[in-house]
Amino acid sequence: MRVINGVAAVAMTALFVGLPTPSLTAQSAAGSPPPIKAADSAKVASRAVPLFASEAPLAVNITVNLKRLRSDRDTASPYRSATMSYAGADGNPVAVPLKIKTHGIWRLKHCDLPPLRLNFSGKTTKRTLFEGLEKPKMVSVCRDADGAEQDVLKELQLYRIYQLLTPSSHRARALRVTWTDSATGKAKETRYGFVFEDPAEMAVRLGGKITKLKGAQADDLDADAAAVAYVFEYLIANTDFSFNGLHNTELVAKPDGSPVIPIAYDFDFSGAVNAPYATVDPSLPIRRVTDRLYRGYCAHAASLPAALALFRAKKDAIYALYADEIGKLLTPGNVKKSLAYFDEFYDAIKTPHDVDERLLRTCVGRR
Repeated sequence: MRVINGVAAVAMTALFVGLPTPSLTAQSAAGSPPPIKAADSAKVASRAVPLFASEAPLAVNITVNLKRLRSDRDTASPYRSATMSYAGADGNPVAVPLKIKTHGIWRLKHCDLPPLRLNFSGKTTKRTLFEGLEKPKMVSVCRDADGAEQDVLKELQLYRIYQLLTPSSHRARALRVTWTDSATGKAKETRYGFVFEDPAEMAVRLGGKITKLKGAQADDLDADAAAVAYVFEYLIANTDFSFNGLHNTELVAKPDGSPVIPIAYDFDFSGAVNAPYATVDPSLPIRRVTDRLYRGYCAHAASLPAALALFRAKKDAIYALYADEIGKLLTPGNVKKSLAYFDEFYDAIKTPHDVDERLLRTCVGRR
């Protein structure tokens, strides 16, 4: 397996084996993304998405042909017609038609219900909680089991932590989903899942657009934002990402041409979740997903102290997320394990010597 930018990126291996990875600056000479119009960003950024106005779990019923959906195991599987309903403010059901398709890599092949991409139509979502949503991703249980549900909730917590640390991250909302089979009309399992912000919506909220250029190097990334992102990945012990290869990551470009903002997502392979199916790229110098490995750029070392100060300042707020309405959905044992795991992170960044030994010794590039 090829490691891109020192990070496991299974899906990107074939694209980079034997090939150089030029920086975005070098790539721009061959063809830059379309220029970003500030007016476009302002227009979309002003559009509120009611679903993310609250973090309280939302009970929904999704009606879809479950047998057909569960049989869609190809990356090119089509969208399937569905309906999502919830109780409105007056207590009456609000039903919104949408389309759903399966997606993913590992979970697409191995889960009873793979991750889903939702596709809403603007006309049908007006004056509903889903107004403003386009094609968000939905994370659901891999299997109808309590342990799998706890893994979903643990991953949701990581999105909440990331959003607490920086707005340059995906907003997420917990859903209490009852699945109803449209073929039989019978309700099946009810489990927690969550929806997180569509990349395009997130980008315009930040005043930019998603750029699909690959090969980002240190100079292409906003150093301060990159330091926060890499420290966050170290906090949760995630190595299943690559900003260079756009694996479980996104890059947001601003109209002023400033360095792009790196944003991570998809944390189920992290040590903080420690899912039973999670593995580590064998080319990395760690053997367990719970082993932490810092993969930030050495060139961003000057931004690291401020990033670490942010994490220290937010420690109490991060821990408080495990005692609130959503945090209490985790079992007491999982809460205890999560906080103890974060304690290890804070022990690793206590002093400059600790930071040098635990983080900077594995940074990418020359120091």
